[in-house]
Amino acid sequence: MAKRVLTTESGAPVADNQNSATAGVGGPILLQDQHLLEKLARFNRERIPERVVHARGSGAYGYFEVTDDVTGFTRADFLSEVGRRTETFIRFSTVADSLGGADAVRDPRGFALKFYTDEGNYDLVGNNTPVFFIKDPIKFPDFIHSQKRDPFTGKQEPDNVWDFWAHAPEATHQITWLMGDRGIPASYRHMNGYGSHTYQWTNAAGEAFFVKYHFKTNQGVRSLSADQAAELVGKDANSHQTDLLQAIERGVNPSWTLHVQVMPAADAADYRFNPFDLTKVWPHSDYPLQRVGRLVLDRNPDNVFAEVEQAAFSPNNFVPGIGPSPDKMLQGRLFAYADAHRYRLGVNHTQLPVNAPRTAVVDNYGRDGVHATRNGSRHDKNYEPNSYAGPAQTDAALAAPLAVHGWTGTHEAPAHAKDDDFFQAGELFRLMSEDEKGRLVANIAGGLSQVTRDDVIEKNLAHFHAADADYGKRVEKAVRALRED
Repeated sequence: MAKRVLTTESGAPVADNQNSATAGVGGPILLQDQHLLEKLARFNRERIPERVVHARGSGAYGYFEVTDDVTGFTRADFLSEVGRRTETFIRFSTVADSLGGADAVRDPRGFALKFYTDEGNYDLVGNNTPVFFIKDPIKFPDFIHSQKRDPFTGKQEPDNVWDFWAHAPEATHQITWLMGDRGIPASYRHMNGYGSHTYQWTNAAGEAFFVKYHFKTNQGVRSLSADQAAELVGKDANSHQTDLLQAIERGVNPSWTLHVQVMPAADAADYRFNPFDLTKVWPHSDYPLQRVGRLVLDRNPDNVFAEVEQAAFSPNNFVPGIGPSPDKMLQGRLFAYADAHRYRLGVNHTQLPVNAPRTAVVDNYGRDGVHATRNGSRHDKNYEPNSYAGPAQTDAALAAPLAVHGWTGTHEAPAHAKDDDFFQAGELFRLMSEDEKGRLVANIAGGLSQVTRDDVIEKNLAHFHAADADYGKRVEKAVRALRED
């Protein structure tokens, strides 16, 4: 085999990669040493801005296979036939910490999935919880600021965390999830994934349905206690990355079964909960789970930076038969996710291999910009409409239209029969066993007792009392005991 020759970026062979060019033996380095300057300049630019949230992540390739007929609900081509397989890429992540953070921490987990369909990429972004802390995107920057490192102390502060939650009673449901037994997954393989948001499906007849996605792990749900997590972080801060990588390398391919809850569009207006409120679930007794297919992960990325850090998921990447709902948090994310990637990766991030469609043909009038690889030729026009057989619109909407009415303005979400911030949190608490309740209360009290302002503590205690009298009484007692120590 011929020996490979090291070259510069321009392709010139490198004579010496061990010693810099100098003015004589032991002399100063010469500015003309192009190879040295190029290496140092490239090294300085190897890192791109990390994600503001979901910075710490792991990813894998796999496939989604349809196991049940759902054509009565959606005309999405990749879901059109039992047995149909579609290539996928998934990115798991923690939310609050930086790229160098530990995996086994109490934090929601991102569950972002890219389907490389024949009709274009479909991105489904979600978490390992079916709800979230807030219901309006205008609060998202403030929420994240309260959970991230304090500008002065440089670390997460209980005062900030709980002060925001004190002013966001709708967070009580998600807090109950996060502080409960599933708050620290044992691994990415041993947790469920949820689309969380409400989406719209449209069938071939034009009938519209609202849906929620549930990916149930086939490995079984396993979680860690706070003590177990602390011990694991001390042994391997990259524990979840290690577990996922090694499992797939051994051929132990993790899988999830996808179910959906399906609500006829006409039900939404009078449903007892606002079906577009991200802080609420649809009880399974109202809309049972219906199986769709299975997700299998069977291949690790060859390069974490290229394929995990540069992976870009945008919930506005829909395919025919799937579209958005009036979910306000989803509406905000339709802009924010894609905009974050334009900032981090550039306007042409969709041309990177991990983000580019696999089988669908991209044909549009986007041109130029940093790292553009698809600019057309002398025969291609960069405007539309034109008289040169350029790509044209289909006039076929991806999803059914949503009826809107009323006056523009900054409105609160419409109230449904059981729309309050505490009912579902109380329902979740009452479903727990005595042992689960005890651990939940201990986890909440451990953080809330560190808050320095009494009024912030009282506001948060009021939320737990409102969810369930016993819930509030237990948390209050535990907080008082810790503050008296």
